[in-house]
Amino acid sequence: MKPFRNEAEFEIELFCCGMRLDPSAQVESLLSARTRAGLGSGLDIIIGRRRKRRHINVPVKEKFVGDSPYRLLKIGHDFVIADDRDPHVRFFAEIPSLPSWYQKKTSSGKLMSRVGVMQGTYLGIYVGDICKFWKVTPKTACKFCTTGVNVGINEDTEKKIDDVVETALEAKAESGITFVHLNSGEQEGGGLETAAPYVKAIKERVGALVGVQVTPTKDLWKYDWLIDLGVDHFSFCYEFHNPEYFAKYCPGKAEAFGQETFFRAMEYVSKKMGKGRNSGEIIAGLEPVEDTLAAIDYITGAGCFPTVCIFRPLVGAELEDNPSPRYDDMVAVMRRVYESCMRDSIPVGLAPNIEVSLIVNPDDALELVPFSFRKMRYETNRKMMKLLAYPLFVSKMRKRKVSADAYDPSKYKR
Repeated sequence: MKPFRNEAEFEIELFCCGMRLDPSAQVESLLSARTRAGLGSGLDIIIGRRRKRRHINVPVKEKFVGDSPYRLLKIGHDFVIADDRDPHVRFFAEIPSLPSWYQKKTSSGKLMSRVGVMQGTYLGIYVGDICKFWKVTPKTACKFCTTGVNVGINEDTEKKIDDVVETALEAKAESGITFVHLNSGEQEGGGLETAAPYVKAIKERVGALVGVQVTPTKDLWKYDWLIDLGVDHFSFCYEFHNPEYFAKYCPGKAEAFGQETFFRAMEYVSKKMGKGRNSGEIIAGLEPVEDTLAAIDYITGAGCFPTVCIFRPLVGAELEDNPSPRYDDMVAVMRRVYESCMRDSIPVGLAPNIEVSLIVNPDDALELVPFSFRKMRYETNRKMMKLLAYPLFVSKMRKRKVSADAYDPSKYKR
């Protein structure tokens, strides 16, 4: 590890090596109670006082964190991250408090923190039963994932529509969320079918941007149905570009539908909805770096933006004893994210108040790329587009009547 030179590099280093908790910090009660589909289980912090505020879910529980040079401590009223390699280096951090709505209950008696959770600045909600790949024998769940030891334990398995709506309304009123992200594992009857009623209810009764992250379908007409119900964003988690690593680490996905189903679905919705509206999600740090770079280029070439998760060997996952990725490799990966978005003119960071704490957001990587006139032009265009798109996003965040049927997609079938 080497000392960071800018906030982007510091963010990546925190993901790669984690952070130890000094007794003075006293933040144990703020640690995330759930692991959100096997990607994050740490402490949400905010850094950055210049270009933007960066929300980071920093690893603090995993085994590799014991070797981290970083230590969170509290000095007076301030949280400080100390670098034990250099006693003169200190970084200020903000630790967001848990929202009060976490302790409220829905009308059915469910604790709202067991329905949805803040992930940075947006609301994440898992819908449906435990992923089917956790329930078969032998288990075929993704080897980096801990959803099967989370859903039904740290959060409720059954979430009625009213539970989700009431939780989202509280999160909108108190936390100012603009985006609700619905994710799920493999479901009996299909992931899109599982998400559909929640999408319609959020659009009609809450008023927010809605994203859906479920397993893909070969019936591409179903995406037309979800778009009519109000989906603003689809995320396709195909995890690994290298087919051998995909089959090795995602045996259930490989057997049930394979990589090509992800690719065709992602390409379809991108053409249907437009450039930059959807994302391809991959994990960096397990497959060879060159395959991850190829994935990033493919995703932006398809008109989507890359959501790259730095591999985290979570406690309870099959891969919990794997090492954390190399910092230098992850810098190269995140640099490619920005470069590929710039090359293919992918508009990123346009939607208001969406900062994801589990990843390095594409626009977070700006500082990793040296100045050029192309970069200046891309950033100028991106800022103009964000300004011009704001009224459109405001209209999408208003409650509205949805005419599509959330339970009967038959008229879309072809």
